Order: sequence, then structure tokens, then C-alpha cells
Amino acid sequence: MGGEQDREREEFLRVARRAREAAAGLAPLPRAAKDAALHAIADALTAAAPEIVKANEADVERARESGTSEHMIDRLSLTVERIAGIADAVRKVAALPDPVGETVRGNVLPNGLDLRQIRVPLGVVGIIYEGRPNVTVDAAALCLKSGNVAMLRGSSSAYESNTVLVGVMQAALAGTAVPADAVQLVPGTSRESVKHLMRARGLVDVLIPRGGASLINSVVEESTVPVIETGVGNCAVYVDAAADVDLAVKILVNAKTQRPSVCNAAETVLVHEGIADAFLPKALAALRGAGVTVHGDEAVRAHDVAGEVVEATEDDYYAEYLSLDIAARVVGTLDEAVAHIRTYGSGHTEAIVTTSQAAAKRFVALVDSAAVMVNASTRFTDGEEFGFGAEIGISTQKLHARGPMGLPELTSTKYVVTGEGHLKGQTVF
Repeated sequence: MGGEQDREREEFLRVARRAREAAAGLAPLPRAAKDAALHAIADALTAAAPEIVKANEADVERARESGTSEHMIDRLSLTVERIAGIADAVRKVAALPDPVGETVRGNVLPNGLDLRQIRVPLGVVGIIYEGRPNVTVDAAALCLKSGNVAMLRGSSSAYESNTVLVGVMQAALAGTAVPADAVQLVPGTSRESVKHLMRARGLVDVLIPRGGASLINSVVEESTVPVIETGVGNCAVYVDAAADVDLAVKILVNAKTQRPSVCNAAETVLVHEGIADAFLPKALAALRGAGVTVHGDEAVRAHDVAGEVVEATEDDYYAEYLSLDIAARVVGTLDEAVAHIRTYGSGHTEAIVTTSQAAAKRFVALVDSAAVMVNASTRFTDGEEFGFGAEIGISTQKLHARGPMGLPELTSTKYVVTGEGHLKGQTVF
């Protein structure tokens, strides 16, 4: 067993070192070279669609044999049409502005030195993700556009699909100015292969986990490589005493049901006691009609004429359901709603529904989340919805990047200082 693990580690190190070398060659390339490479990838994916589908069928068959739900199998499955959509998404990334080289700030100092802070690639970006093989291509495209090498570790359930997808992309890059090693698949499907990536400090510059809470927590707790946390979304909608009831019902139902399995779907609704009598009967009926199970406190259950509200537990308020379930609670004040969010929330997205500018302003000031919506659904927290184009994920941490992570968030900065023979302690004339 030890020998096998040693061989796996050596194989990983070979791949990681190639990735590190590729990063040096990729970083200085101009936009035209990167865009040409992305178009080559898109064309290659379309041409290789039958080969990709065949590999994917093996993954799907294995998933069915292991009892995977049809919902998850649908996320795993690729078709010729889906591959065409993935290729189109790559072309859209190519059309986005290139952040590399952009001046973040700059000025001429009193001593005459020209100071500029410019965007530069992060380097080698490791991405650990679950389920959908389309993420393999999406993540690689975003990394390449921002001048980064992608080290990809997808689910073992999609290993055959991911292997072929990465092979197709590497072959496409071989005919471009971008190094073929700029897209790498972490070798192996064991838990140890994930650990190799998490502990590759010095070879990998940053890790981005995409998936459920257990995956993200595991990466954060075990990684020696810096991590950008993404994805976990226990999002709350607060219905203020001054809310328009009908509007609040519409926003809540949209936030919960438009796509319940994503991180920006609402998982909690908090209702001010001053509007509970008017709001809850309509809201509970609308949620029930949409197939949502409500987990409510005693005050919520008191408005349940259908007798279908489940008694909420402490765990319900912490839950990221990702399903047609929602926790509900009546609060006495806006500040009590904020306190609930600070206790149970994940720092992703919260919304207030109100006609009071003062209430909206206070909620925005007090809620410490990556995004705060005023009279809008939580479902709008998304890179494309924000006009950023594609995103690598939604960061719920506070360092480097927060909220939807587009191309600029996949860069760091460096300072470029230009002088004319400046010497410290001497005046330049």
C-alpha cells in the first residue's frame, strides 16, 4: 500500500511541476494568444463530442450501478448538445475583457517615482469540485483567460469524462501559444490524490473548492495551500414590518423555488411580527402550492391553516437544504433578524423586503454577507447576473475575493515602480 501511495505522489508531483513550469510561460502571453487558445479548445470539444459522450456513458453506467439518484445522474450526463453548450461557454469567456495587466491604481509620487499596481495571474490554481464534468471545462477556460494554470480534481464519479475532456483540451492547446500543460488533471481517484493537491504548497498557489459544506470544510481544514472558500449558501429572506406583502411573497417563492439546489437559493425566511398576520397565510399557501415543506417555529405554525408546517429544530436554521424545504421564524425586530442571520447564516446572500428606506439602510449596514439584496431575490447573486460573465464560484470569505468570482478575482497584483536613476536618500534633479 505504501509503495502505491508513493508512486501516486510521485506522479502527482510530476504533473504539478509541469503545471508550475507552464504557469511561467502562460503568464506573459497577450490576450490574443489566450483567446486563440480558447477558441481552439471550443472547436476541439465540438469535434470530439462523440468520444466525450462515450467516456461519459461509462461514468453514467457506473453511477447507476452504485445507486446514484437520477437527479445526480442528470448533472453527470453529457450529450452532444450539452457539449456544444459547453463549447459556446468557452467562446463567451474568450470574448470577456482580459484583466491581466490592468492598472488597479497608480500615481506619480512626490519624489518623481511612477507607481502602478497592476493585475497579474495567481499562478497555478487548484480546483476541487463535485459532480458535473462541465465544470472541468468552465474552470479551465476561466483560468486560462486570466493567465492561470488549472489543476483540476473532479469527482471520481466523472473520472472517465474528465480524463477525456482534459486530453481534448491539452491536444487543442498543443497547436497554440499556450502551453499544453496549462490544463492538468490531478492523477488518481483516491482520497490521497486530493490530499496531494491540498498539500502542494509551493507548487500550487491557491485552492478553490466547489461543492457541499463537507467538501469545503475538509479542504479548508486540511489544506496547506491557501484556500478561497466558495459555495455554501444558507441564505435568508427577511420580510420587514414595512414590506409590501404581495411583493414579499413573490420574492420569497422565487428565491426558494426558482432553482432550489443552488447556493443562492433561500433556505430561511424571517418575518417581522408586525406583518406576520398579513404575510404568513399568503406565504405558507404559496410555498405549499410550490411543493415546499416549511419548518417553522411556534409563531409560524400558528398561521398554518393546512397543518403542514413541520416544527423547526435548531439544525433547521443552520441547514443548507438545497431542496424544496425552508426554515421559517417570526422575529420581533429587524435587529433580531440580523442576530439570527449572524448566528445561523453562512455569509453568502441575504435579502430584505421593505418599503422603508431606513430599514433597508440599517439591514444593509448590519448584515455581514457577501451580497445583500433589497427588494430582490437572493437568486441574483451570480457572476453572469452581475454582468461579470462566467464565474469560478461565489466566495463567502473576506480575504482577496468576496461574492461572485469572475476573471479579476482570479488575479493578484504587483507593483511596478519606474524611476529615473532614483536613489534612496538622494534627490533626483
